[in-house]
Amino acid sequence: MLRWFLPLTHQEWLVSVAFVTGSGGLIGSEAVRHFAGLGLDVVGIDNDMRQEFFGEEASTAWNVRRLTDELGGAYSHHSIDIRDRTALGDLFKRYARDVAVVIHTAAQPSHDWAVRDPFTDFDVNAAGTLNVLQNVREHCIEAAVIHCSTNKVYGDRPNSLPLVELETRWEIEPGHPYEQGIREDMSIDACLHSIFGASKVAADVMVQEYGRYFGMRTACFRGGTLTGPAHSATELHGFLGYVMRANMERRTYKIFGYQGKQVRDAIHSSDVVSAFEAFFRNPRSAAVYNLGGGRHSNVSNREAFALAEQITGQEMVTEYVEANRIGDHKWWIGSNEAFQADYPDWKQVYDVPMIMREIYEANMDKWVPAA
Repeated sequence: MLRWFLPLTHQEWLVSVAFVTGSGGLIGSEAVRHFAGLGLDVVGIDNDMRQEFFGEEASTAWNVRRLTDELGGAYSHHSIDIRDRTALGDLFKRYARDVAVVIHTAAQPSHDWAVRDPFTDFDVNAAGTLNVLQNVREHCIEAAVIHCSTNKVYGDRPNSLPLVELETRWEIEPGHPYEQGIREDMSIDACLHSIFGASKVAADVMVQEYGRYFGMRTACFRGGTLTGPAHSATELHGFLGYVMRANMERRTYKIFGYQGKQVRDAIHSSDVVSAFEAFFRNPRSAAVYNLGGGRHSNVSNREAFALAEQITGQEMVTEYVEANRIGDHKWWIGSNEAFQADYPDWKQVYDVPMIMREIYEANMDKWVPAA
């Protein structure tokens, strides 16, 4: 087994293994490559439930094959369901205290899908997260635990902010305390979350509790729109990736409410995992951070359509649906201020035009109109 020395807060710790759940997905696969590049052996856990959630086009099997081919012996893949306590426990026992970091990205990620099957949604998002936490507690309690939470833990409270309608987007009222982005002091209580949002709240709070109650090194990263070329983009999940896919494959893109002016901040998967590395090198207990594109990288639906058209030279095909998705945000731009205060060396690289062009270039041979 590969072993190496990594400086962590003025100490030298002998570490070797990174566990990554959801290792075939967008953030999981980026984390696999990144932490393997740091010299760790990476153990990936992914049973391709994304295909079960969203169909064949959303399968992550292609990404797992690519990781295995690229990384060879530095990557070990395990097709384990995080709901399977026995199988997950056996894997943690095998590596035990060699595990230095656990990056938990596995989840059911869709509002719409959660309503169809709330039991599976909660079992994956909440109980699956508990399974991971308890295994860390029992077998590798010194490991840093990085949890991919979501801005949906704030429910629809962001919709209560004073917004102004502009030509292509909704925007927050000038001079508001959240003008530069929503901070972690926004309440998550007494608002509509959606079934998906509620299961992610349960996971988020449990990660915090294991940090506080057991003194574990845990962080909840409440992501905005996480994106990049490795996304298996589909209609129910993967905003910018699906905008590009719909344009390139000549699909009809459905716009759900808000005049198509709803705003999202977007952060590239590479910028996300560089933040993960910063936490891993200097972990805290029960940390909570909003992590997204912020004012550096954000876009409305309408603006994303215009960028896609500019990149491909093809017009978007769209259909407007008057009703917005339940619990959906009208405007979300998060603040990275808290994370940057703790980790001032972290820098965001990508903005929306760079992200969309990279998605296009990575998929131009794959996302073509049906014959």
